[in-house]
Amino acid sequence: MPEPLMLEHRVLKSLLGAWALAACAPEETAAVEEHLGECGACADEALRLRDAVGLLQRPESLDLDPGLRTRVLESCLKRRPPRTPVPDWACAYDAETARLDALLQDFGDTEWHAPVRLRWYEADEAATRRTTVAGVIAHLLAVDGLVAAALGLPDPLGDLADLAPGRATPSARTEAFWRGAHHPPTRSVRAPWRAQTHDLVRTVSFTGSRAGRMPVSYGGYELPLHDAMLDRAFECWVHGEDIAEAVDYPYEPPTGRHLHGMVDLAARMLPAVLEARRQAGQEVSTERRLVAAGAPGRSLRLEIEGSGGGEWLIPLDSPAAKGSAEHEVAHIALDGSEFCRLAAGHVSPQEAAAGQVGDKAAIRDVLLAAASMSRI
Repeated sequence: MPEPLMLEHRVLKSLLGAWALAACAPEETAAVEEHLGECGACADEALRLRDAVGLLQRPESLDLDPGLRTRVLESCLKRRPPRTPVPDWACAYDAETARLDALLQDFGDTEWHAPVRLRWYEADEAATRRTTVAGVIAHLLAVDGLVAAALGLPDPLGDLADLAPGRATPSARTEAFWRGAHHPPTRSVRAPWRAQTHDLVRTVSFTGSRAGRMPVSYGGYELPLHDAMLDRAFECWVHGEDIAEAVDYPYEPPTGRHLHGMVDLAARMLPAVLEARRQAGQEVSTERRLVAAGAPGRSLRLEIEGSGGGEWLIPLDSPAAKGSAEHEVAHIALDGSEFCRLAAGHVSPQEAAAGQVGDKAAIRDVLLAAASMSRI
């Protein structure tokens, strides 16, 4: 056993969080453990931290507050910052995959084969698809594989990943994965899915925050890595709710900070989605004006209430236009979770907005555009 270091009490106390996480150097561990035999106050604190870390080391109960894991990590890491931190933009994915895995931990064969109804919007109409809990996890594994491939990690689809250019969309990958399986997915899909989520978080952490702009292809479009990780966190939460509903188990929304990031991603994507719908002839409003890039134009104020809330000015005339309060023509107010469920295709545009003021056609365009971002 290494010789313990001679450290001051304040230094030893600051190492307790790292010790509980088994992140101390051997000499530091020896010093802390010798100190714990002499200092009752630190021994009590060490016991409390070790119990808290136990919630992180093994799958946590879903009866706990969704924010507890984040708070425990923050408390420990304040005492000793990690050598390789998880980038802020990957924390939501880390948290949501842990929550979903906690839901799955005690499932028996009956729950893994419970029917799940996937919902989304296609051509402005509600669409559904039946699968099972195992099928949903297989879907998440396949789509997370887009990020894995961008990072140089193994693609879970293997030979099935050789889709024609332009067809490697989330839905195409999922269908290929489902069809290529010799048998319907079973509980065995949990281990490779969870291993891949750990690999993704570990890899982006070692790659560093500067890698956040790396492009991730979704077939028909690309997202920078930092947005792709938010997108995957969002879908993990949405499908966690789908699974929880199938087994009649409560499932809370993400923490406010993570929910805000998901709302912000959807709000930033809306102008490009509006433009795509305009080019496809799906626009309702006829009031469009020509606006130079960077110039203010007609805007809709999106007000998100409650956890994850904020305000966004959505340019209506061009994705390159600047949102402008002076050119505001409409205002929508929505709860944060409700807006995300609209973007997931779980709430219809007609049911979504709690408050609507202004140009009705512009409001309808934005609500339909939000719903059209959903996919299988």
